[in-house]
Amino acid sequence: MAKNIEPNLKLISDYLKLKKEENFVIPEYQRAYSWEIEQCDKLWQDIEAFISSDSTDPYFFGTIIIDCSDSNKYSLIDGQQRTTTFLLLLKALLLRINETLPNITEDDDSEALKAGLKERRNTIMTILFKAEAEEIPSMLKDHSKTKNILILENKSINELYPDELKKIVEAIDFNGAEQTVYKMPRKQKDNKYTNYFKNFKFFYNKLKDKSDSQLNLFAKTFLSNCQIIEIRSWQIEQAITMFNSLNSTGMPLTDSDIISAQLYANAGENKLEFNKQWEEIKRLVGELNTRKIIEINSVLQQFMYINRALNKEYIKEKEDGSITVDVTTPGLRRYYTDIKKDLLNKPLELCNNFIKIVKSWDKVKDYPLVKLLLKFNENIKLFFAGYLYRYEPDEISKDSISEICECLIRLFAILEVDDIGYSSTKFKTFLFGEMIKLVNNKIDIKEIKKDFNEHIKNNWKAESLKETLLEYNKNILVYLNEYLYAKNKNQEFDFSENVNIEHIMPSSGKNIAIIQQDAGIKELEEFISIVNLLGNKILLEEDINKSISNEWFKTKKQTSIKNKTGYKDSIYPIAQTLTEYPKDTWTKEDIVNTTEKITERILKFIFNA
Repeated sequence: MAKNIEPNLKLISDYLKLKKEENFVIPEYQRAYSWEIEQCDKLWQDIEAFISSDSTDPYFFGTIIIDCSDSNKYSLIDGQQRTTTFLLLLKALLLRINETLPNITEDDDSEALKAGLKERRNTIMTILFKAEAEEIPSMLKDHSKTKNILILENKSINELYPDELKKIVEAIDFNGAEQTVYKMPRKQKDNKYTNYFKNFKFFYNKLKDKSDSQLNLFAKTFLSNCQIIEIRSWQIEQAITMFNSLNSTGMPLTDSDIISAQLYANAGENKLEFNKQWEEIKRLVGELNTRKIIEINSVLQQFMYINRALNKEYIKEKEDGSITVDVTTPGLRRYYTDIKKDLLNKPLELCNNFIKIVKSWDKVKDYPLVKLLLKFNENIKLFFAGYLYRYEPDEISKDSISEICECLIRLFAILEVDDIGYSSTKFKTFLFGEMIKLVNNKIDIKEIKKDFNEHIKNNWKAESLKETLLEYNKNILVYLNEYLYAKNKNQEFDFSENVNIEHIMPSSGKNIAIIQQDAGIKELEEFISIVNLLGNKILLEEDINKSISNEWFKTKKQTSIKNKTGYKDSIYPIAQTLTEYPKDTWTKEDIVNTTEKITERILKFIFNA
């Protein structure tokens, strides 16, 4: 008789701790490891915020579904990305603890710290190396005993680097990991690494910034206070059904649900008026949410950021008179129901503030520059909303927001190519400090622009960013390039919701082998890299792109083709310019040269040159 499903609330450290004969498995049909710095940075911020909250309750990292139908093999139906990332974080923690322990002084004050770090180290080793307590001393002396211990077996047919995690976990130190992991040919700096190593390096560098006691607290928190719900099933069909169900129904109460209930309770004789206001907020937000601009919880979050900036709640003055910025951010529920619970005593006033935020977004939602801004990291909305708040919604115009849009886009364009993450002081700390000025309508935009100019100039070099831009293979900067090209030509810039990213040299299709040959590219890996560079991507209408996406360049740029669906029919400036391109071929050389021009264009914009 088949076992029933078995749900258990577990510490992450207990979930990851396996017996010697057990291991996790990533099934053949799962996607490759796809988490990037952005997701790791979010996980990092969640843990940091939890530590700062001094909460006595554990922190919850969601549900993981496991198929146990194969004895001692725990097949990850849901939770592959988190499990892999947890292991990378644990390895970074282990290396940092091992580096820290020898440098702690031998005195009574340090004895407890040293004992704590050793306990955390031993816990991590029981996870990564399935070590019994008595085995750990010999493992520390003989590193060969930590080799070939299977924790996670990656069977995914979509994973190009199935051994990367193993290489990192087995490395004796950071340099050892860096030497053994895969490096992509013809890539520079961190672009040559896989997501596995980039994420591991991100955690390692974050942990290096911590003091010995902070390192111990972080390790203790992650190992002893962070939880998941592990759901085990002994029938794969049942496990997949649960995965589909949990991802479509059964949503728990959100922060906005709880906060709105308290507002209603506090409205007293104004309950009817409050209901009208809240319904108006939900109606407006519903329309904006269909375009992924804001949802109700993000409205509450944006006001929290605005209110904290208006009251300078995170600014601290030291004894010497200098100012520091505390970027620790409370959760929405804690902020509204605990830290600033007096806000809930004025439901109508608070709702008016929410309505102001929503109406401001509604006013700007179709501004081309705002649509471009929204393509970047989600955190950009927090600071743009702060600037919008200095105006009444009907006072906002394209001209009034264009300069701040460009300032934010410049900084977040750097974040798009930098590998240090939003939580770095170069981004989060600067923006928190600047938020004080963004919300203050008495501070001129010229002063804010000056701050952005100096901050960018003092923290980045054009040559360093140039290397990354020349190898950039994502899509957000394609939109930025289109905007800058149009601006330089004094042409209108806008894009519709059904815009596509067009590869001038096709990246797929039935003629791909011939296209690769004609382009003078021998290896498939190099071809994939070349066709995804900035110089091979433009914006194009969806219907045109579908019609011609795999055609030859000569056909795409012709003035007249079947159904008139070539570049000549596009509203986008770069596509229109390509119809006059002097050659009928688009080769590797064209892509490389165009990428260099785009890189210079973007760098000039970033550094306000």
